[in-house]
Amino acid sequence: MSPIPNLFADNRINLTPYAILILTAIFSVFWWYLFKRQPQPPLPPGPRGLPIVGNLPFLDPDLHNYFTNIAQKYGPIFKLNLGSKLTVVVNSPSLAREILKDQDINFSNRDVPLTGRAATYGGIDIVWLPYGAEWRMLRKVCVLKLLSRKTLDSFYELRRKEIRERTRYLYQQGQLESPVNVGDQLFLTMMNLTMNMLWGGSVKAEEMESVGTEFKGVISEITRLLGEPNVSDFFPWIARFDLQGLVKKMRVCAHELDAIFDRAIEHMQRLKSRDDDGECKDFLQHMMKLKDQEVDSEVPITVNHVKAVLMDMVVGGTDTSTNTIEFAMAELISKPELIKRAQQELDEVVGKDNIVEESHITRLPYILAIMKETLRLYPTIPLLVPHRPAETAVVGGYTIPKDTKIFINVWSIHRDPNVWENPTEFRPERFLDNKSCDFTGTDYSFLPFGSGRRICAGVALAERMVLYTLATLLHSFDWKIPEGHVLDLEDKFGIVLKLKTPLVALPVPRLSDSNLYL
Repeated sequence: MSPIPNLFADNRINLTPYAILILTAIFSVFWWYLFKRQPQPPLPPGPRGLPIVGNLPFLDPDLHNYFTNIAQKYGPIFKLNLGSKLTVVVNSPSLAREILKDQDINFSNRDVPLTGRAATYGGIDIVWLPYGAEWRMLRKVCVLKLLSRKTLDSFYELRRKEIRERTRYLYQQGQLESPVNVGDQLFLTMMNLTMNMLWGGSVKAEEMESVGTEFKGVISEITRLLGEPNVSDFFPWIARFDLQGLVKKMRVCAHELDAIFDRAIEHMQRLKSRDDDGECKDFLQHMMKLKDQEVDSEVPITVNHVKAVLMDMVVGGTDTSTNTIEFAMAELISKPELIKRAQQELDEVVGKDNIVEESHITRLPYILAIMKETLRLYPTIPLLVPHRPAETAVVGGYTIPKDTKIFINVWSIHRDPNVWENPTEFRPERFLDNKSCDFTGTDYSFLPFGSGRRICAGVALAERMVLYTLATLLHSFDWKIPEGHVLDLEDKFGIVLKLKTPLVALPVPRLSDSNLYL
């Protein structure tokens, strides 16, 4: 008999133990997977949606109120399916802390809307850039070089000049007994303040007014488009069609601002070639100087980085501060006793024979309390800028899958009756008693500027602009609601919270020396 069949027979016999071992290992792994592996926590609870569109048809335009109402039924963390996008909303300080502190790095990316990318050169600004070397470089440059105490101090005369000009205008209107749209005046003030700091030394004085007029319409439209629900964000596979035309509209706005930035850069370079004394007179000159110095760095600053930062500051430095001061003024005018208390403090510190200077601000605790209470009751960005986890995480005992859109409902947290006494009342004195609440994001029941790595980079600038402007308005004028106008404190939701009905009021000069208004 041939030896070959015997060889195969021997092999079959010899393989049997290995087959048993392999099968045993497979069954062991399978048994462990089914019975021993720890089960993954469930997704957060939430309302049921419809096929494909999910909860989209049921969204209320006032999202901050809508999310707060859902939380009362499903708890402080819940999920919504918005098209193909899983969205999780957090409504409590403890859960905000888990995301913004305990798991800060994992949640440091942004969920970038398509309109946001279109407005910021592909999303290379501080707001939308993903967490990484490029973002760290840009934020470090802005915080250390542009938004430092020293740099902000150097721009004080620019801020003072604009505040004095606005005070002079309001005095003239008061003398004529002519009411003013407070929001419009504040917008113009913040616009000019921002432009002066950004490129006050680079744009000719005679061009400032025309540039400001251009900006007003463009920035309002950019803010509106950023807050407009975009079907392309909920169904990415149809994004290329831009069915609502929002990205196209945003590109038009971005192109207009880009042209303004180009003119400012070109003019700055002409000035530099004629008079290069090495001194930076505005933010733009600082940024361009840094761009030239950082050529050999690992992540070099490009012209588009410079423009994207300018975009952040233009949008973030105007509409946000404007709305905060307008809300504050509306609340104060509706409560004359609060205005009297603020003016008493101002008269004691500044005097009625003097004008407010920024050096007075540190001695005006009630004015600071007014700003804090305004930001508590009317947070500038009520849902913060959406976060996005880089990896699947567990928050509050629930699974948050990778790339989920995370809203932190600061508006709801700031009105939590478990944290705040009489939470819907405007009571600045609560911050005189509770001085631990500041703008650094370390108290998770008070997060007007966010917290963690992605806290707003412009906190110091916003604080100066709001406090200085608010103190001047209260010190220089009494305020009355003219006949035929109504004071309405209802807010209007958007990416930036606004007064639903613009505040129209009459500024009544209260300083005896008219020269103080000149």
